[in-house]
Amino acid sequence: MIDNYLLEELVTFSKFGTLAATAEELMVTQPTVTRGMQKLEEELNVKIFDRQPNHISLTKTGILAAKEAQKVLDQNQSFIETVRAYEASHTTIRIGSIAPGPIIMLHSMDNIPDNVVVNDDLLEQAAVINDLENHSFSVIVTNHEIMTDSIESRFIGSEQLSVNLDKFTYLANKNSVKFEELKGMSFIVVNDIGIWKQIIQDNIPDAKFLYQEQYDAFKEITQYSNFPHFSTNISRNGDHLPVNDGDRVKIPISDDASKMDFYVSYLKGQKHQVNPLIELMSKSWK
Repeated sequence: MIDNYLLEELVTFSKFGTLAATAEELMVTQPTVTRGMQKLEEELNVKIFDRQPNHISLTKTGILAAKEAQKVLDQNQSFIETVRAYEASHTTIRIGSIAPGPIIMLHSMDNIPDNVVVNDDLLEQAAVINDLENHSFSVIVTNHEIMTDSIESRFIGSEQLSVNLDKFTYLANKNSVKFEELKGMSFIVVNDIGIWKQIIQDNIPDAKFLYQEQYDAFKEITQYSNFPHFSTNISRNGDHLPVNDGDRVKIPISDDASKMDFYVSYLKGQKHQVNPLIELMSKSWK
């Protein structure tokens, strides 16, 4: 079996092109790299280097070997990460979400177990099944039910979108509004709102969305301007959102697209481990 360090030297040489640069990148001496490359050729029993006076390069076989070496290194790293994640999944419950509301709610819970780790970065919908099966996460909150041979889901609650409008606007007197009625308006929006971003963009005609990367900037702009902004029955728990100072009125949006059901998905084999957390989330959601 060929040692990983020899494959790393080959891949690094393929990237940087010289023994000196390879040695510098790997923080070893140039003679060490030279000996490693000679040993690799001996173990493969093929010529992978074209040695010329004052110059060394990869042969066509060497180029192929470097590509295959990278695959092996990637597989080894994946092996390590998968085993470590599996071990961690039995001691730590790592939870993620495709939308910010559930994350905000989790941070607002004062009875969350010590072994629960909340991931603040929103996850991609397409990666949920893979993230569960490779044990990157124990629980993931999604807006759709997942049922496979290894994964099951449980309904956790619904999130209802509202718009916070200047109390002097004509819409502020209504009990609810439709997306169509918000046509052409400009909104202050936190950039990282997951699936909600596509919903507001698709459903509010001719609107302008002034996205803010930082919550502090979002709060400051809403405090010193009359731009409308969005909130939900879940996001109200977050201390990063602006406090309603009486200048805005929170109006529910009545369209079907403004309500989103959420589910917690997990591996069936970990149901017993994650069920206490799910129970706590279900109670907090209500």
